[in-house]
Amino acid sequence: MTDRSTAVRFDHVSRHFGAVRAVDDVSFEIRGGEFFSMLGPSGSGKTTCLRLIAGFELPTSGHLLLHGRDVSATPPYDRDVNTVFQDYALFPHMSVWENVAYGLMIRRVPKAERRRQAEEMLGMVKLGDFAGRRPAQLSGGQRQRVALARALVNRPSVLLLDEPLGALDLKLRETMQEELKALQRQVGITFIYVTHDQGEALAMSDRVAVFNLGRVEQIDTPGAIYDRPATAFVAGFVGASNMVDAATAGKLMGQARPFALRPERIRILTNGQAVPADAVEVA
Repeated sequence: MTDRSTAVRFDHVSRHFGAVRAVDDVSFEIRGGEFFSMLGPSGSGKTTCLRLIAGFELPTSGHLLLHGRDVSATPPYDRDVNTVFQDYALFPHMSVWENVAYGLMIRRVPKAERRRQAEEMLGMVKLGDFAGRRPAQLSGGQRQRVALARALVNRPSVLLLDEPLGALDLKLRETMQEELKALQRQVGITFIYVTHDQGEALAMSDRVAVFNLGRVEQIDTPGAIYDRPATAFVAGFVGASNMVDAATAGKLMGQARPFALRPERIRILTNGQAVPADAVEVA
């Protein structure tokens, strides 16, 4: 049974494309109000999971629940979620405020109220003075803020972000990471963020799910995933690690178990200065 505080639940969900198991029997929960990142390399299943939540893909098997409601076969328009894409997907012929208010127009909200809500949201993303401009007159970071405002103006319970910072340069990505996390705290809704960039995931997230080959390798806080990786893949993918195989570990330590060493934790000492240390075994 799903707790009311659970925003999203995957219950043995699979999504196959012919012989390809893009998502392979995954089960996990995303808590209401948290910033949750799905991290992994290309083809690991993270984006397919996001598309399953949005309704752009349907499960081959298993059940997907949003706030306790089974939406496994529910069309996208009947789900209380919105999506922000990497390419912004703004209407070039509309002004900034018209782009933001577009969803409200579809819902037939009166024009004055549309304008009020759009301007309120533009203020939240620090674009209050840009309401009359067209997307072509904005920088990449500004266009991404417009896309965020448009996705949030309808007050969805869950916001999906599909590598939204991928097209931005490094400095702007770092600035937007801070703004995204601050915005999530301000609006208080669940953010589900897909990325292949471990730095983004570790910097912004309350919890991170690490994906590989259609499965979830580990879900935990950023600190726990970095300090206590559950598998060799997580240890190698998140941060830099020196992997010691079982045979070498047996010769060095007397225990034939593989483990990972973070390079920043290694210290070179003279004889007699050895200090106790914890080694994290990886599967």
